[in-house]
Amino acid sequence: MTDTAPTTTSERRLRREIGRRLVRAPLAWGVLLLVAATVWTIAGDDLSFFPFLLMLLGGWSIAFSFVNATMDMRPVRAGVAVHLGVAVVLTAVMIVVIDAGSELLAGLPEPVRAVIVVLQIAAGPAAGWIWLGLLSRVTDRIGRRDALRRPSPVAPEWERDENGDGSHVQFSALDLRMRALTVAIVAVVLVVGTAGTVLLIAFDDAVMHMGARLAIILTGAVVGLPVYLMLRAVLRRRTLSCSVAFGDDDLRIRAGNATHRIPFRQLQHLVWRTRSDYARIEVRGAGVDLSLITGLAKPPSGRTAELPALPRRVFRRLELAGLDVERSRRDEVVTFSPRQSAHASTR
Repeated sequence: MTDTAPTTTSERRLRREIGRRLVRAPLAWGVLLLVAATVWTIAGDDLSFFPFLLMLLGGWSIAFSFVNATMDMRPVRAGVAVHLGVAVVLTAVMIVVIDAGSELLAGLPEPVRAVIVVLQIAAGPAAGWIWLGLLSRVTDRIGRRDALRRPSPVAPEWERDENGDGSHVQFSALDLRMRALTVAIVAVVLVVGTAGTVLLIAFDDAVMHMGARLAIILTGAVVGLPVYLMLRAVLRRRTLSCSVAFGDDDLRIRAGNATHRIPFRQLQHLVWRTRSDYARIEVRGAGVDLSLITGLAKPPSGRTAELPALPRRVFRRLELAGLDVERSRRDEVVTFSPRQSAHASTR
């Protein structure tokens, strides 16, 4: 009993390994599917849906295996040459076979005709996948070249302030309140919804033929996308060059040509959001009421549309000035407000 147990275990592992390799072998599956489609076609009187589906899947599986093999070839140029050569030859053969049509099949035995029909139908998705693989090579090549020429943008960074008593960061932002942005978004939704409804009613017959999902997608592309792009362009035109500096005792803000200085002890409200489309700084106090949204603004070259996290010294300075801090779960939003006791004593 003890001698047969290891053998049984090894046999099970071998079977599982063979099963995994079969499942992960698209070439074997492709050949198997085409053989099954050929047998089905020869045995049947006409081309039914099931063998047709087998032909499509078989052709795609073989092309999938071929593209993966060329991707792994070394040197890379050899893989590209084989990939391109097979794509051109296969496409040319398909064109010749389509042009020849019935003349090519006339006089051939039934089994041979069935094989040619199966290969002809399977060649469609195969050629399509092979050309998509070539397109992927080209786009990947272009992407890598652009990445080498143009490094990825980085977030704005804190720099030592000229006054020497803190740090500052430069960024682009929209001088826009969240309430006004919300109203604009609601207005866009209402306009798009109304226009889309009118179009769906006006072209009722076409909608019934194409189906609800496709009609909704087309309506969004025709109406929603242009309105969104127009709104984004209008907002980006209002982009200002801004900077924020946290000194030892005050906050200094520049929004375009306007500059403001707010002592920490006169701050009534400060919101600092680092990421998302709503990345922004909101400041209220000492007669200043600003909302600078950087998430929707056009960032400077080489920078992202966000704000860096606040330095630790800023938290300490603001806490010493009598401000409480409230953080979001991911620390993306930090809100400062006066302590209740300090606010009551000033009254």
